[in-house]
Amino acid sequence: MANPQLPLADQGKFEAFCTACEQRQPFLLTRRVIDDLTTPVAAMLKLGPDQKNIFLLESVKGGETRGRYSVIGLQPDQKFKIIDGQAMLSQNGRAYEAVSRQPLDAIRDFVHSAEVEFAANLPPMLSGVFGYLGYDAVNWIEDIPLPVAKGLDTPDAYLIRPTLMAVFDSVNQEIILSLRLETAPDNDCAKVWKTANQQLDDLQATLLGPLPTTAVSQEQKPVVTIKRTSNTTTDQFHKMVRRAKQYVLEGDVFQVVLSQRFSTPFQLPAFALYRSLRKNNPSPFLFYLSLDDFCIVGSSPEILVRVREKTVTIRPIAGTRPRGKTEAEDQALEAELLADEKERAEHLMLVDLGRNDAGRIALAGSVEVTKSFIIERYSRVMHLVSNIEAKLAKGKTALDALFSGFPHGTVSGAPKIRAMQIISEMEQDRRGIYAGAVGHFSVHGDLDTCIALRTAVIKDGMMVVQAGGGIVLDSDEEMERQETLHKSQALFDAAAEAWRFV
Repeated sequence: MANPQLPLADQGKFEAFCTACEQRQPFLLTRRVIDDLTTPVAAMLKLGPDQKNIFLLESVKGGETRGRYSVIGLQPDQKFKIIDGQAMLSQNGRAYEAVSRQPLDAIRDFVHSAEVEFAANLPPMLSGVFGYLGYDAVNWIEDIPLPVAKGLDTPDAYLIRPTLMAVFDSVNQEIILSLRLETAPDNDCAKVWKTANQQLDDLQATLLGPLPTTAVSQEQKPVVTIKRTSNTTTDQFHKMVRRAKQYVLEGDVFQVVLSQRFSTPFQLPAFALYRSLRKNNPSPFLFYLSLDDFCIVGSSPEILVRVREKTVTIRPIAGTRPRGKTEAEDQALEAELLADEKERAEHLMLVDLGRNDAGRIALAGSVEVTKSFIIERYSRVMHLVSNIEAKLAKGKTALDALFSGFPHGTVSGAPKIRAMQIISEMEQDRRGIYAGAVGHFSVHGDLDTCIALRTAVIKDGMMVVQAGGGIVLDSDEEMERQETLHKSQALFDAAAEAWRFV
């Protein structure tokens, strides 16, 4: 069906839309906007980062180089969450209704519901769902009892299907806008098409328009002291470490990762915390999610599971040193880390665990360690990293790969199931979002998730951060406790400087 009011270049898109209406198929309207001035952060400020159910995903590789794509999504037509094993769905702003499916099946169904066709030369994240699976989702995968205390009491999983998206392509210097449309045979195609294009016009005008905010404060103020409290006393943590070492001695586990949760009052906008964190601690996975009644801000260094074109990637990170002040200091610290037998033994154990996880869903003989014991430098630390790749077996999906590798051995221990049982026995509360998965779940077979590390949850005027450390036979009780303090420090440093970004 032609529309004489449209330019010739748009006739093909309009006809494809009319065909989608006749077949009752969803349609993705896209537009490329050439722009090298608008940043993802500026775009979020123009859109309003405090609105509910909006997100921003960015990436900084090696602490220095921006990733190619940054993604903003908003105005979801469907929201999905799981609480205590009960899946629930909200459609078009209506109240949540129970879904009569088991959690893993309900997640598969929700991801599949986002299916929509679009051109192969567009970024894969234009379709799919975004959000998180908390650590406690392990209870749906393995028979792992959870602590009674719920801690933050956030959903075990929260995923949204955005209708409006803006993908920033730093290579082609363009912004790709998209609008998801649900169709029906009785649609007035010309009218719906006009309204949809007006929505993209409005989004484009907002993104390219002026900033509604003041510049970052350059004032010199006294350092803000952030006082944190923990859900675990020093004595309790020491006892946890001693008991974990006993389990290692008795042969139950080689390693178990124990954590504690810190909290502090936080009254500033959550996006100010995100901007402060991305300035002071850039990482390969930067994320800001403003959800129903809480926000998640994170700067994670570690892939959980990535699937691209049937290739599964798992990247264990275990072994850390601070960055040096000079190149010579960096090289000395790298040599020290590579020579540390304890760090190497723990890293090798996690590589073996990753190989086993990949092997459960991989084509026979395809699991390969493509990089082994390399050093990667980040803004403040350097890590010992390996890279594992495998080809998905026939009949296996990206979600199968995620569930096979969930949670990552670096946040649980090894053997994984026994380590998780010990975690449930010892830790004070359920972990919630910490150590779970955050990212993008595509219906076309791709998946990109990171581990929820260096992550803060902003809820009810509080900022909550959790961090852990791997306990082995020769672990020192206080050093392990101090490690949790160090790992969580980046978030509290960001909170102390967040006032600059208000």
